Amino acid sequence: MVKNTFISVIPQEENKGSVEFQVFSFTNKLKKITSHLKLHKKDYLSQRGLQKTLGKRQRLLTYLSNKNRVRYKELIDQLDIRELKTR
Repeated sequence: MVKNTFISVIPQEENKGSVEFQVFSFTNKLKKITSHLKLHKKDYLSQRGLQKTLGKRQRLLTYLSNKNRVRYKELIDQLDIRELKTR
């Protein structure tokens, strides 16, 4: 589990629906699935779950990027994830 200073910024009870909290929880879930797949390389159902979760997180990040670029930049800096590719 990722211990991050970001979790102290978002009170867990109040903002479970916020984009930042959802991206944070998807990031934690992705790290768990990734560590599972390092041990079980042929677990194809987990691979599919990983891809679906990545897609959900990417859609949320795209939404946040379009709505509020400053919050998006702060979020990707705090979670240490790569910036989305622009077309």
